[in-house]
Amino acid sequence: MSLALIVHGGAWDIPDDEVAPHLAGCRRALAAGWEALTNGRSALDAVEIAVRIMEDDPTFDAGVGSVLNRDGLVELDAAIMDGATLRSGAVAAVRGIRNPISLARRVLESEAALLVGRGAERFADTVGIERCADEDMIVPRERARWEELRRLAAYRTPDAFQRPPGEVAGLRGIVAGGDHAPDHPGLRIQHPGDTVGAVALDRYGNLAAAVSTGGTPFKLPGRVGDTPLIGAGLYADVQTGGCASTGWGESIIKVLLAKTATDFLGAGYAPVEAARAAIERLEQRVHGLGGVILIDVRGRVGYAFNTPRMAYAYRVEGGAEVAGV
Repeated sequence: MSLALIVHGGAWDIPDDEVAPHLAGCRRALAAGWEALTNGRSALDAVEIAVRIMEDDPTFDAGVGSVLNRDGLVELDAAIMDGATLRSGAVAAVRGIRNPISLARRVLESEAALLVGRGAERFADTVGIERCADEDMIVPRERARWEELRRLAAYRTPDAFQRPPGEVAGLRGIVAGGDHAPDHPGLRIQHPGDTVGAVALDRYGNLAAAVSTGGTPFKLPGRVGDTPLIGAGLYADVQTGGCASTGWGESIIKVLLAKTATDFLGAGYAPVEAARAAIERLEQRVHGLGGVILIDVRGRVGYAFNTPRMAYAYRVEGGAEVAGV
């Protein structure tokens, strides 16, 4: 069975001066996950390892460096799924967990599928997942962003932070495979969408997917997006393929973006076509913004996004590393 691994570092309007760190972070995650695969480790191991690398990188909105909620705290969501058994593990709205993806993996190995808040944090203690102080998760960049959003909040309507940035702007263009960047006149998604994700196919023919995020800037405390929801933020099935989503969670949930993408694979679409079709549905049905990464059961890779940029990197056995935004 051919090996394959693809990772993403979020879909949004990544500023020019942040492109290099996003590419470097995706490449490091790819390298770590690829080493695991080539050493005979499972797809589950590979995606957990890749996502941990990005959680530890303050470039991304996952783990250390995540955005702050309205209370000025980091609340994290993560999930992981095994395509052979359809078992999954997820955590939501957890604090003080440096690597929520590893906590999600332990949930997968338990009798539960999704744990939230204090219950998830207590479970972390029982399984030996290291905890840290809230302050250890905050970086100066996000503290400054939070201060600015708090200042602006007084001048915005109550739902201003609930709507996808640019939702009222005309959306045009979907990047799939090697297409050129989409044309979004007037669309500036200035706040991070750096949810991170990974999909892998291992030597044994198994697929796995994993995702992790700090959510949206200045979110309501307790807000949970698509990331920990199976079928929305991720999906993996050895009968179809694996997918990890990124973007505006409230829209992604409505169309079950990851399951939609893998269903297209099951219907015979090539991965690039399936990715494009899924993003088209996201855009047409709910005016959503986001991206997906895919691997099918043959080890073919695909991705698509309708935001100005999405950071990604991938490799298939016998080929060279590919990375871009």
